[in-house]
Amino acid sequence: MAVPKLLVLGAGRMGTALAAGLLRSGWAQRGDIALADPDPAARVRLGDRYPDLEALEAPVPADALVLAVKPKDVVAACRALPRGGYGRALSIVAGVPVARLEACLWPGLPVVRAMPNTPALVGSGASAIAGGSAAGEADLEWAEGLLSALGVVVRLSEPLLDVATGLSGSGPAYIFLVAEALIEAGVLAGLDREVATVLTVQTLVGAGRMLAETAESPERLRAAVTSPGGTTAVGLRALEERGVRAAFLEAVEAAVRRSREIGAEH
Repeated sequence: MAVPKLLVLGAGRMGTALAAGLLRSGWAQRGDIALADPDPAARVRLGDRYPDLEALEAPVPADALVLAVKPKDVVAACRALPRGGYGRALSIVAGVPVARLEACLWPGLPVVRAMPNTPALVGSGASAIAGGSAAGEADLEWAEGLLSALGVVVRLSEPLLDVATGLSGSGPAYIFLVAEALIEAGVLAGLDREVATVLTVQTLVGAGRMLAETAESPERLRAAVTSPGGTTAVGLRALEERGVRAAFLEAVEAAVRRSREIGAEH
């Protein structure tokens, strides 16, 4: 077996999404990426869904490494790696600080820590990255190139990765909760649930595209929809009276605090 360009350690949802995204984007070809996972069921699922990805029981040397294991497994996973078998590493392990990762690996290995979110599974993710003590500009550019296959990438200092976790990492759940509420509101007002779901999903997709594809700020887009005395105006007033904006602020702050606590635990 030729040395692959990339070994992804952990065949869970995010590790598999990254590998599949790299194939889809053309960054890698068949044989360039190997995934290693000790769980036979995970390897079977991977082989069934992505036959172009090689599933291994144990890690092998590669040009570079992606750590995609669960936080509780990161120490054991690093110990199972062939020492010195990689030129650089990217970690998408939630909550584990880069200093901890460097201590688990070996001195001098450039390590980049990343926080992707679950829309990466459909190629629309948002990832934040921070470099470790040995990571240079070339290593950050490499990590950006990998994660760009899953969506947008921003660079941050490592302490701000906790903020990215509270905002974009947890953010999809906030949006899903909004979707649930809108669907229920449509049903309560008389719509069939299937119709309410279709209208809600497309409303969120369309609003997201307007945010992404126009040069307008959220405030200007909101104002453009809000006619004085109209239906949107009274709906927004009801939301503001019930503190929805403040609730989102508090949700992000709470998630940031919890991310910091998890980082301290590791």
